[in-house]
Amino acid sequence: MTLTPQRHSGPDQGRTPEVLAPSPAPSAQSRRVGAQPWVMAAAVAVSVAGAALSLNGVLRGWAWYVPVLTTVCVVALAMAVLRSLRAQPFLVALGGFASLVFILTFTFFRRDSIAGFIPSGDTMAQLGRFLRRASETVLAESSPVAPNAGIVLVTCAVLGLVVILVDALAVPLALPATSGLGLLAVLVVPAMVKPQSVGPWGFAAAAAGYLMILACSQWFAPDNRTTADTARNPGQFRRAALTGGMALVITLLLPLAVPGFDQGTFPQGSRLNPWGSSTGLNPMISLGNSLRSPSGDGRITYASNASRPQYLRSVTVDRFDGDSWSPDDRDASRRVGVGRMDVGYEVLADEQVRTVTAIDTGRFTSPYLPVPYAPDSVNGLDGRWSWDPATLSIKGVDTNARNQQYVVQSTSPRLTPELLAESSAPVRGISEEFIRPPNNVPDIVRTTADTVTEGSRTAYAKAMAIQNYLRSVEFTYSLQSPVQGGYDGNGLSVLADFLTQKSGYCIHFASAMAVMARLEGIPSRIAVGYAPGRSTGATVSVPGQGALTEYEVDSRDAHAWPELYFQGLGWVAFEPTPSRGVVPDYASQASTPGGASTNENNDDLIPSSAATPGATPGATPVPLPGLDSSGEAEHALRLPLYGAAGILLLALLAASPRMVRAGLRSRRLRGSPSPGGSTAASAWAELRDLATDYGLAPGVSETPRHFSGRLRESGALGGPDGADDAGARAVASLTADFERQQYGRPAGIPESAALAGEPAAAVSAADRIARTQASLRRHSRLPQRLRAEWLPPSVMNRWGLIASAPVRAISRPAAKMGQAAARSWRTVRDGLRRLRQG
Repeated sequence: MTLTPQRHSGPDQGRTPEVLAPSPAPSAQSRRVGAQPWVMAAAVAVSVAGAALSLNGVLRGWAWYVPVLTTVCVVALAMAVLRSLRAQPFLVALGGFASLVFILTFTFFRRDSIAGFIPSGDTMAQLGRFLRRASETVLAESSPVAPNAGIVLVTCAVLGLVVILVDALAVPLALPATSGLGLLAVLVVPAMVKPQSVGPWGFAAAAAGYLMILACSQWFAPDNRTTADTARNPGQFRRAALTGGMALVITLLLPLAVPGFDQGTFPQGSRLNPWGSSTGLNPMISLGNSLRSPSGDGRITYASNASRPQYLRSVTVDRFDGDSWSPDDRDASRRVGVGRMDVGYEVLADEQVRTVTAIDTGRFTSPYLPVPYAPDSVNGLDGRWSWDPATLSIKGVDTNARNQQYVVQSTSPRLTPELLAESSAPVRGISEEFIRPPNNVPDIVRTTADTVTEGSRTAYAKAMAIQNYLRSVEFTYSLQSPVQGGYDGNGLSVLADFLTQKSGYCIHFASAMAVMARLEGIPSRIAVGYAPGRSTGATVSVPGQGALTEYEVDSRDAHAWPELYFQGLGWVAFEPTPSRGVVPDYASQASTPGGASTNENNDDLIPSSAATPGATPGATPVPLPGLDSSGEAEHALRLPLYGAAGILLLALLAASPRMVRAGLRSRRLRGSPSPGGSTAASAWAELRDLATDYGLAPGVSETPRHFSGRLRESGALGGPDGADDAGARAVASLTADFERQQYGRPAGIPESAALAGEPAAAVSAADRIARTQASLRRHSRLPQRLRAEWLPPSVMNRWGLIASAPVRAISRPAAKMGQAAARSWRTVRDGLRRLRQG
C-alpha cells in the first residue's frame, strides 16, 4: 500500500492517521527460482574468467588458460544447479567448494585419485609436491613465469575460490556491488607485477562481467530501499551518464596529479611483488626493473683466479621472432649432472685459459645457476641440476640457486684480434636456430645493419663495426628513455624504436647487435647474467688455488650482452653497451669513442667521463650504483613529503563519511527555526538518518507516527518507554511538526506536548535534533557510536546506491535475455516431459 500525503482540515482534522506495518516479504521458498541462478552463474563466470585474462604476462603464454576456464565454469555451474534446486545458501557454498576440489583433482591428480576425481592419500602427497614447485617458481622467477603444473594448480584454486566469494557476495549476502572486491583481488596481481599493468582486454572483460552481476541482481532482486529508483525508471539513464562521466574525468585527471609513473616513488616497471622482494634474475631479460632499483637485492659473491673480474652468465636468448623474446630451456635435450660438461664443438686455439671460480649465491633465488663461461664442471651443489648442451646454461631440476656454494672450472680460448680475423671458415656444427634470421625484421634494422657493415669483409670486421657503431656518440645509455618512449622491453618492434631514438640500456644494445649480426650471417645469441662486480676487500681460500680476491654483484649489476660464434673458437662475448661492463681486449682495438651518456636520473649508473678513443678499459669494477650528495638530499626530502601526503590522504578518506554526514546535517537544519516552518521535512529526514546511523532504520512502508513510536519505545533514547527523557520528547515534537506539515495537525499530539514546559516556537529543529543525538549517544555502546560517527550507514547506504546506479540503465536488456532463457528452458522441459508421457 502507498500513502499519499494529504492535508486535513475541518471535521477530518481529529482523525488519527492509520499506522501501516511493513508488509512481510515473500519467503524464499514461495518465490519462483526461474532463470536467476543460471544468469547469475554466467555473469560470475564471465567476470572471473575475464579478469583471469589479465594474468597473461604474469604467466607465460596461454596454455594455462584452458584449465582455468574449466575450473571457473565448473564451480559456477555447480552452484547454479544447487541454487536452482532451492538449496540453502550454505549448501550452495559447500557444493562450490566440493566441485572445486573435484575439478582440481580431475585436472591435476587424475592418476593419484579415486575414480579420477576423488582425492586420496596419494593425491595429498602429490599436492605437497605441486605446492613446493609453485612456491619455488614464485620466489625464483620474475614474470612472466613458466606455467608449470604447480603454478597453474594454484592459479586454478585461487580463481575457483574467487568464484565462490563473488557468488556469495552477490546472491545470499545481497551485496552485488561489493562482489567487485573479488575481481579486484585478481586484477591487483597483474597491476603490481606486469609493467603493462592489467591490460585492456582483461579489464574490459572483468568490467563487463561485473556489470552483468549488478544488472542481474537488480533485475531479479531489486533493492527495496529504492522504490523510486527501479531498473525501469528513465531517470536512471541520466544518473548513469552523470556517474560514468565523473568516473571518466577522474580517470583522466588522476594520473596528472600523481607523481611518478616514469620517475619518482612509483616508476613504471618497478611493480610491487606481493610475495616479497624478488632476488632472482629475470630470464625474460626485462632488466629495467633491476637496474632502476634504488637498492640491490640478491647479492652474490665470487672469488676467481682470473686476471680480471668476470661476467657471470645464467641463461641465453636465441629466438628473436615476435614481440617478446624468451629463453628456450630445451628440456627434452638437457642432461642431468654437472660434474662434467662439454661445449660440443671443436676449439682450434693454440692457447686456452682455465679458471677456477668459487661462488656463494646467498639469497639469490633463480632456477638458473650463474657461472663464468664456458663451464667444464661444477662441484659442491645441493640438489639435482641439468645443463643444456647447446648453451651450457645450468638449471635446477628439483631445486634452485638459493644458498648454494660451489666451485666452477671453466675453459675459454685466449682470443686476439688477429685470431678472430683469421676465423673465416664456414660455420658448422651448431644448431640452425642460432643462424636463422628472424622473420618480419623492421626495415630500419636491416638497413642499419647493411650500412654499418658496408666494406667489412670478415665476420670479425662486421662484429667490430656493429659494436663500434652502438658505442659511438650517436647512442646514449638511459634507463628512462625507453619508459618515456614506450619501448621498454624486448622484441623486434622495440628494437626498431631503439634504433630510431638511439637511447636505451643493455638489453637494447645487446639485442641490436645480436640481430644485426645474424642478418649479416654471423650466428648470435644474447647472454643474460651479471656484469663484473666490485671487490669486497676480502679474500677467499680455495683448495689448490690459495687466497683469491672476492667480488660481489647484485640486481643492479644485471646485464645482457651478445655472443657471436666464430668457427674454431666458439662463442665470443662482445660489449656494445656504453658505460656498462668491460670491453674485452680482443674487441677494443680500433674502437671509436665510447658512447655518451645522458643525465636522465642515471648518474648512479654511468661514469662521469666517456671512454677515450682506442683506450682499453681496465679491470676496475663498475662503481657501486648509488645516489650522489644532491640525490641523497632530494631522496631524503621526498620520502617524508610523500609519506605525509599519503597519511593526509588516508586521513581524508577515513574522515570523508563523517564530513559528508556533518555537511548534510548542517544543510538540512539551516534556515527557519520555526517548528512548523519549511524545515520540518528536512528535520524529519535528518531524524530518519540519525536513527539509521544508530541501527533503527525506518521501514519502507512505515508511517511517521509508527516509526516515532518504535524509536521511543526501543530503549535507544533511555528507558523502555522513553519516559522522562529529553530525546524522546524531542522525537515526539519533530514527529508532530512533520505530521502537521504533511497531513495537518493530528489530535493525538497537542502542540503543548512538544517539549514539557517549553513553547514549541522557542525550540528550533536543530536543538531538538541535537538533543535526540545526545540521547542516542548516551544510551549506545562504543562500537555503535563510532560507527554512527565515522561510518554512518545513512551515508554508506546512499553511496552504495549511487555506485549501483549505472547498471540500472542497462538492466532491461539483461532481464530480457534472462526471461528468454527461462522461457526456452521451460519449453524444452515441457517438450521432454510430453515425450516421456507419450
